[in-house]
Amino acid sequence: GLFGVPELSCPEGFQEAQDKALQQSEQLVQKACSTPPGPETVMIFDQLSDALCRVADLADFVKIAHPDFAFREAAEEACRNIGTVVEKLNTDVELCQSLRRLLADEVVMSSLDPETRRVAELFMFDFEISGIHLDEEKRKKAVNLNVRILDLCNEFLTGAHLPNKIDKNVLPEHIRYNFTAEGNYLQVAGLHADCPDDLVREAAYKIFLYPNAEQLSRLEELLASRNSLAQLVGYDTFAHRALQGTMAETPETVTQFLEKLSDQLSKRTRKDFEMMTKMKMKLNPQNSKLMPWDHPYYSGVLRAERYNIDPGLYCPFFSLGACMEGLNSLFSQLLGISLYAEQTQRGEVWSEDVRKLAVVHETEGLLGYIYCDFFQRPDKPHQDCHFTVRGGRLRENGEYQLPVVVLMLSLPHSTRGAPTLLSPGMMENLFHEMGHAMHSMLGRTRYQHVTGTRCPTDFAEVPSILMEYFANDYRVVNQFARHYKTGQPLPKNMVSRLCESKKVCAAADMQLQVFYAALDQIYHGKHPLKKSTTEILKETQEKFYGLPYVPNTAWQLRFSHLVGYGAKYYSYLMSRAVASMVWKQCFAQDPFDRAMGERYRREMLAHGGGKEPILMVQGMLQKSPSVEDFVDALVSDLDQDFETFIMDS
Repeated sequence: GLFGVPELSCPEGFQEAQDKALQQSEQLVQKACSTPPGPETVMIFDQLSDALCRVADLADFVKIAHPDFAFREAAEEACRNIGTVVEKLNTDVELCQSLRRLLADEVVMSSLDPETRRVAELFMFDFEISGIHLDEEKRKKAVNLNVRILDLCNEFLTGAHLPNKIDKNVLPEHIRYNFTAEGNYLQVAGLHADCPDDLVREAAYKIFLYPNAEQLSRLEELLASRNSLAQLVGYDTFAHRALQGTMAETPETVTQFLEKLSDQLSKRTRKDFEMMTKMKMKLNPQNSKLMPWDHPYYSGVLRAERYNIDPGLYCPFFSLGACMEGLNSLFSQLLGISLYAEQTQRGEVWSEDVRKLAVVHETEGLLGYIYCDFFQRPDKPHQDCHFTVRGGRLRENGEYQLPVVVLMLSLPHSTRGAPTLLSPGMMENLFHEMGHAMHSMLGRTRYQHVTGTRCPTDFAEVPSILMEYFANDYRVVNQFARHYKTGQPLPKNMVSRLCESKKVCAAADMQLQVFYAALDQIYHGKHPLKKSTTEILKETQEKFYGLPYVPNTAWQLRFSHLVGYGAKYYSYLMSRAVASMVWKQCFAQDPFDRAMGERYRREMLAHGGGKEPILMVQGMLQKSPSVEDFVDALVSDLDQDFETFIMDS
């Protein structure tokens, strides 16, 4: 069966696995309601969470990645059914009472360890989000809002990716071939950001981002419903609700962070835009005003002109085997961990090119399993991602339930003449995703509810972004980057050039992220919104970005991150700031420092989401970072020659 789950040897098995989980959850609900308040209450709640997550998490992965439609459909159905049960449990008054009795008992609470206390509070937070503390009428309203929000999210996501059509005669004949023809219409399915023809990019931008009335009303209803739900359950705004328990904690802190970062970036961003404008004048003297559709293209042109980074020159040094050896060597030196390939049983994997790795510690033994689904195949989603299939937890019998994760990439297959070769970007992504996997393996918490990457969004990306710093350090790269034919190491100057090339127009790129994050905060801030979502977009773009808003466009209708990262889009910037500080303070001097590796495991990875994120950061940096520290860390990364300076010194 899939992942060694016997029921899942066929699609019908999902029904069986789901029935088993639901039966188990009914027994656990009864047990929770009849157990006197104590640590056992938290343990039962966690068993309940585990029983449902073991099916839901696995199904979440299978529904998007399995090549067989019948498996995908069965998994989708299981996700829906378990989701419904979770909603029911979150509004089960009797179940909530058993947890409330524990939280109200000061004597018992003071005897619990911090992790158990935090997990109890997190479970209560889930109840309160569903409006359990409200009277019956309001509770019903909360449940209905939750259901409506879920539907709107799905509809908005679908709408965000739908192409726009236009009569082909509207466009000049010489650019029509760039778009898919459909009778008398042309389909525009994206921004064509890399196209060298300015006119193609302009047309794509104006057509793809042309406002769609249905999508606009979906977004307005989604934002209004999220706000109503947040206020119903006792928060000022949706952002206040979404940020509880995060590193930032409040919308005010996020706004302060984004405004200070924007101020610090403004000079550099202006300089970047000036360079892009000069380049545009050189290539297109008739129309040299820099527009939003120019930014990604001309920053790429500048990068190529200044550093001439041809991925083809790097690929031969980054065979998949060499990169995996590099990761193995790094983890072994830093954390005492090795990766071993394991034979899989029949039916355990969903595609024959999936590899299973056992993660083994030199003294603690087996820590968990990583399934590597690395290669392209038809119908496979293109995003690189990490999935938790089973969370780690301490079982009732004293044994540890080992975590199981999947890393999904889209690498090319090997050919007869060459192994799988990675571009520098693919290599960095492999390190990034492995950062998540190590968090899952080493976040060995007592409770499954906070295992590994089950932690606040603005902390979850820290371990993965930190791995990018290792991937861009010559001392690390030099351990594994060898030409697959000659065995020659990758020259040092090629690594420094690659690192420096990433800083070209990096301020403008970061400024764009600040604009998106600020827009997200305003949309999820005080309601009713003072203006339409498009007018807010125009204002925010002028304040936080600097390139003019284009009339009759509505970029926000394509902002699919509003669904999964509502009020939390800033998280990536804040995680990068923390990763940067950890790298500079703890690893820049010696990326293989075992004592630092152990401190990193002990202070940051080991707790999963079982400890407040800011306390983990304080433990690692041995100081409490301020908003200014976060901003300085991000801005100092833009300075030329940081890595080269470290290497030379």
